[in-house]
Amino acid sequence: MRSDLQGHSHRSVDSKDFVIGILSTTAAILLVGVLIINTRPEPAWADGMTTAGGAYVLTVGGVSIADEEHLYVLDTPAERLVAYRFNASRQQIEIAQGIELTDLRRAAAQSTSQPRGKRPASRGRRP
Repeated sequence: MRSDLQGHSHRSVDSKDFVIGILSTTAAILLVGVLIINTRPEPAWADGMTTAGGAYVLTVGGVSIADEEHLYVLDTPAERLVAYRFNASRQQIEIAQGIELTDLRRAAAQSTSQPRGKRPASRGRRP
């Protein structure tokens, strides 16, 4: 009878040790997860940064509608503005849009040189 009691207590200690081992392993895994999450570097944001080098002016800006970051490059001798965006799904930089500034300047000059029309007569009564 005594050997039966010793066997029972031995099984009880084994199951307690097993539970303690499982809980300790789980706590260690959770601790590593918390450390990984809290030690990740923050992303670098360069919104509004501008620099010039030679004949180029570069500036960075974000588009809030599409949640994208754009790099704008102004090529002053060619009078061209090009916007580049980063495509995260392809892991590459793509041209978003290019604008010829000479065409833009010409269109602006034409619109200001044309006479403006007369104001339409008011439909309401004048006091």
